[in-house]
Amino acid sequence: MTCTLSKSKYIKAFYLIGIMLFCTHLSYSQREPQYTQYMYNIGSFNPAYVGTVESMDITALYRAQWIDIPGAPRTIRVGTNIPFADRRNGIGFNIVNDQIGPTSSTYLDVSYSYQIIISDKTRLAFGIDAGGSFLNVDFSKGDFENPGEPILDRGTINEFYPIIGAGVFLYADNWYFGASAPNFLTDGIYNDEVATIVDDKLQFNIIGGYVFELSDNLKLKPAVLVNLISGAPTTFNVSANFLINDVFTAGASYRVDNAVSGLVGFQISNSLFAGYSYDYNTNPLGEYNNGSHEVILKFYLGRGAGQKKDKNENLKGKPKQIDSPRFF
Repeated sequence: MTCTLSKSKYIKAFYLIGIMLFCTHLSYSQREPQYTQYMYNIGSFNPAYVGTVESMDITALYRAQWIDIPGAPRTIRVGTNIPFADRRNGIGFNIVNDQIGPTSSTYLDVSYSYQIIISDKTRLAFGIDAGGSFLNVDFSKGDFENPGEPILDRGTINEFYPIIGAGVFLYADNWYFGASAPNFLTDGIYNDEVATIVDDKLQFNIIGGYVFELSDNLKLKPAVLVNLISGAPTTFNVSANFLINDVFTAGASYRVDNAVSGLVGFQISNSLFAGYSYDYNTNPLGEYNNGSHEVILKFYLGRGAGQKKDKNENLKGKPKQIDSPRFF
């Protein structure tokens, strides 16, 4: 079943091709929402991360992709990471709304992580998350090439399907590496209506980063995120950010064969960080949209994000935390 989204008479032929490639089938391979500022947003796709933070944080993110293209993705995420007092256990919550054309999905999940001491400087965390997605499809928002399809008679679809994922996160003072699978469940467990819309594929996310201290007031923080999806091309994201005076961040990111991005961030106070990114498509679709915008706010509760720790702090039996402001 193929769809074309609502469009004005001035849309060029290639514009239509871009849209049709995006929604060639109403049934689509389920993948995690795409983030440019993934280095600030690890808890959204790796449950092992949630207990590694120093104090509770709350993240709010909004992403508007492919501005000026009707039906292009829009994503809102609110999540929190809550470490326990023993600094070994942690819990996290995520709410994500992802809209693509006539389809809207709201994901809810709870994450739990436990970390062990590898060495004086290295910790390894394991995590699991469970939840589900509320799927809503409004067929009045699309014009369909095969209007006689039986499912279109429904007008709307409102269904729920479960999600179970897991991850690992290995980190030290100046580097980190993580791997996760957001959902091990496949469309084999879904009812016929959900299976018509959602063609779930197993996805793995691999993330890593390093912190280079170039001087007392300047750090270089490269990062990489790889998304591997069964039956789909691998997505590579690479980025490099400079942190100046532990307050201002500026850098760039590249999604291979897809987009180049600029990133800026500002530590407004000990308890608040704000970041913004702009993507420009490097593929032909870039000629027919005005890029993608992403805004992120991170609220740090308890210990402030600009507060330094005592280097001689006794961490025996407790995972050592990264000096703030926390970059990952």
